[in-house]
Amino acid sequence: MMKAMRDRAMMLTAAEIAATRALAPNAFGPSMGKRWLRAGGWLLFAGWLVTLLWWFDITPARLSRGLSGLLVILRQMFPPSPGAQWDDILRGLGESVAMAFLGTLVAAVIAVPLGFLGARNVVVNALAHFSIRRVYDGFRGMDQLIWALAFVRAVGLGPLAGVLAITAAEICVLGKLFAEAIENADPNPPQSVEAAGGSRLLAIRFGLLPQVLPVLLAQTLYAFESNTRSAAILGVVGAGGIGLQIAERIKVRYWDQVSFIILLILVTVAAIDLLSSRVRRRLIG
Repeated sequence: MMKAMRDRAMMLTAAEIAATRALAPNAFGPSMGKRWLRAGGWLLFAGWLVTLLWWFDITPARLSRGLSGLLVILRQMFPPSPGAQWDDILRGLGESVAMAFLGTLVAAVIAVPLGFLGARNVVVNALAHFSIRRVYDGFRGMDQLIWALAFVRAVGLGPLAGVLAITAAEICVLGKLFAEAIENADPNPPQSVEAAGGSRLLAIRFGLLPQVLPVLLAQTLYAFESNTRSAAILGVVGAGGIGLQIAERIKVRYWDQVSFIILLILVTVAAIDLLSSRVRRRLIG
């Protein structure tokens, strides 16, 4: 039977092959035009890559020197040592955690109403919804370091600038996440509240908020864990926290103390992540 099928395939005329190709063109592989288009795309990508390497002066010699210097720094980081300033390190670490907690808390409180405003099932006007969400996207485009530099100039050095930077950077991030969680809520409970004679506000309060509150709290906890890592960097620009301790030791090349502080940050973030993940599972479950 297989031999008969092969003989039949060999007996296909050019017209039959052309008709089959017209019915299922992808079965015969890409056309010549698509092949040339793909080749042109790969050539453009390679050209753009080479241009970036030339623009940033990324050369094998420079990479080799950089890796050699990095290996020297890594050798000086071991063994890690706390030095003689335990109190400064612990105070800076406590400042970073406190900055992350306060900044996330304030941002979450402000983001709750913003989340409802940005949800399509709450604000049904398409133009208003589109405008609000684009405002969120605009503010989310500014990194925490940019906010920290601005607030350091506004309120001076210290943890207050870090708290304000985290708050400003997280408000619209959480607002967008909250809005998406609210949009995915079950529409039946709010509709039931309105059908029973409740107002729109009561429908949101008793039909919508109980559904999404565990998700909002879980997202806030995740933001707190993420902002703890970010707060450790804000001190580099003068916004308080453990980042200032890292910057000071990098300037004098105390790499063993830098590695100790980094390990301390990793342990702290891991502990916060473990605790918050358990709380998140408890809330969502």
